[in-house]
Amino acid sequence: MSVPATQKPAVRVVEVGPRDGLQSRGIQLSIEQRVEWIRKLIAAGIGEIEAGAFVRPDRVPAMADSDQLFLLLGDVTPVKLWALIPNPKGAQRAVASGAKHLAFFTAASETFSQQNSGCSIDQSLHHFRQLRSEASDVPLRGYLSCSFGCPYEGVIDPDQVLLRSLALLRDGADEIVISDTTGIATAQAVTTLIARLATDLPIEKISLHLHDTHGSALDCARAGLDAGIRSFDASAGGLGGCPFAPGARGNVATEDLLEVLEQQGFESGIDRPTLIETSLWLERCLGEELPARSLVDRR
Repeated sequence: MSVPATQKPAVRVVEVGPRDGLQSRGIQLSIEQRVEWIRKLIAAGIGEIEAGAFVRPDRVPAMADSDQLFLLLGDVTPVKLWALIPNPKGAQRAVASGAKHLAFFTAASETFSQQNSGCSIDQSLHHFRQLRSEASDVPLRGYLSCSFGCPYEGVIDPDQVLLRSLALLRDGADEIVISDTTGIATAQAVTTLIARLATDLPIEKISLHLHDTHGSALDCARAGLDAGIRSFDASAGGLGGCPFAPGARGNVATEDLLEVLEQQGFESGIDRPTLIETSLWLERCLGEELPARSLVDRR
């Protein structure tokens, strides 16, 4: 007998397509298309969306108009619109544009931090402390890139991930987003890392951000669920990558993740058929097919 939806345990899904999905694309959506896409995602029942990034436009051109995007979207309460920021200057721009939820990124890999942020991990954490002191009441996620491996340094020691996670929590992060930036994680690696982190971190403070470079993101998500993770990032249609991580493919597709959650007996509150239609609309905007497996039979 199936479990009624009202009795299913909840899993939080943060939609990152409008930021992480778009940032590495050669094709840029117009500001009007970005606004329309986000409104369609909201209509599908998505309650948290990473809408844009306040980074250098010369390095990430797709995010150049994030200021205008947040101003156009305005207050969409109770939906949370997250803004990715690299430093206090980016946070100031985000808040001035109306952003009320911020996501900061650092890395578990020193080389990746230099390539991605142009600063060391210690410098990045200094920026984080400064940001938190200036925005003490703003919800703040802490991304930890390359938590499983780095395109420059290879495998990352779980103890290094734990050390950086503890530093972020100590300095004011509301949660840690353990990120498989290049999509090299395996289910066993997820199990091992989450078990290590859970010895010192509250499991409810950990989110998983998975990429599907080797087609293992859904297996990693299942391992995360088994390990007690109840918060995941995902990108509609599987759109995405990382411009500073060679070989990185898109994030785990939101539609595919929702199917796994349903199969495992969890509830997300998101209308999957409506989301699939939204991603098919996005395909038409981009002029190409997206990698989500859920879209194949609906084209």
